Amino acid sequence: MTDKFNANASHPNTTQEDKAARPTKAVPSSRLGRVSRLGFLATKVAGNVVAKGAEQWLKGEKPALSSLLLTPKNIANIADELASMRGAAMKLGQLISMDTGDFLPPELANLLARLRDDADPMPKSQLVEVLNEAWGNDWQDKLLYFSFAPVAAASIGQVHKAITLDGVTLAIKVQYPGVKKSIDSDVDNVATLIKLTGLVPSSLDIQPLLEQAKQQLHQEADYSREANMLTRYRSALSHADSENVLGDEASSEAPSRFIVPQVYESLTTNTVLAMDFVKGEATDVLLSQPQEVRDQAMTQLMALFFQEIFEFKLLQSDPNLANYLFDTQTQRWVLLDFGATRDIPDNIAQGYQQLLKSAALNNADMMREAALDIGLIHATHCQQQQEAVVNIGLEACEAIRVSGAYDFGKSDLIARLHDKGMALTNEHDFWHTPPIDALFIHRKLGGLYLLAKRLGARVNMQDAAAKWMV
Repeated sequence: MTDKFNANASHPNTTQEDKAARPTKAVPSSRLGRVSRLGFLATKVAGNVVAKGAEQWLKGEKPALSSLLLTPKNIANIADELASMRGAAMKLGQLISMDTGDFLPPELANLLARLRDDADPMPKSQLVEVLNEAWGNDWQDKLLYFSFAPVAAASIGQVHKAITLDGVTLAIKVQYPGVKKSIDSDVDNVATLIKLTGLVPSSLDIQPLLEQAKQQLHQEADYSREANMLTRYRSALSHADSENVLGDEASSEAPSRFIVPQVYESLTTNTVLAMDFVKGEATDVLLSQPQEVRDQAMTQLMALFFQEIFEFKLLQSDPNLANYLFDTQTQRWVLLDFGATRDIPDNIAQGYQQLLKSAALNNADMMREAALDIGLIHATHCQQQQEAVVNIGLEACEAIRVSGAYDFGKSDLIARLHDKGMALTNEHDFWHTPPIDALFIHRKLGGLYLLAKRLGARVNMQDAAAKWMV
């Protein structure tokens, strides 16, 4: 047994250089410890606000509270602390950090990007304690190799490379201790911090969303459930492999369009997930690829999104870029992290198929009916509010009406939608939380739009969705 890390090995969650040199930090596993950390963070932020406010007052300025809270120093402190805590605290921070600079100032977006990268790994002693509890104290005798230095460290767990006695190379995802028990308090405490920053209006009741977030995070912290979802998703893809990404008939011997790890059941528990060790590179590798490669890669992901909703009825709802790797040799995507996978009800799938058709036809009446069926609007909303929502929906789907490729790299759609969304709440007094399934669908699609823009991809969305617009 060795704790040496093979820096040349690739892994499902990373292909970066050896991270053994990164300092480790113990995960605060007790509820009191985590609350104390957030309390200390709040005190630190408040101190910076007072200091910065005093400085501006002395200059004769009258700063807004939000400008004092959202300083680079405060954002850096929040990002560092959430990354150190891991768990639900970091997961919620990741949701804020998905912005690519369209809404937040670039300096703040760059600081928050810390939460999209790797978390601080836990010490070897804490790791061994978790594995002893999951596998028994003699687990090292059952493996030929185990890298104690993680090849990736994320919000809920970190990943290690292992080799079984019969030579199978595995990726072992190990959950941080205390993460599952701390989800509810983490969500409540981080939500308080988010409200203090002014990122969420004080008049908006976000409690239903917080309860759904807790439920989702509890599911993500159940690795047995994730293993089941991974297996189901893998099976759905294998059945779809008789057709290519755009729905045309293909050879039965054609290789899979995507690579999904296979679960290694004998080593999988509620807190440890064992699966194939898959090679791939971070999505930024596509930035150096030719335009046609980027276009095809993004077309594949967009078409897969439609398949998830309308065919699989199974959505991998977390658009975090770390969940995608790209194999430049085979030009295939590696799909990872199925903890956020959720079933899509038939009525939601049917509603969105109707919405897709209405968007393609630019039919406002048809879209209003679909939005009512889904629950994006209610009959109690006034006509002006309904029209405003429908107009935003039609604009959001402009790519589906473009004949030929839609250039995401040159599009300002995300910024336009942000402005119209703010106007919807401020000018039309529209406060409405849609069904949770709709929120996760929009979250996934929004993440794909951001990735397409980042890659400067051009996608023929009509071709990608053709199978479901008939």
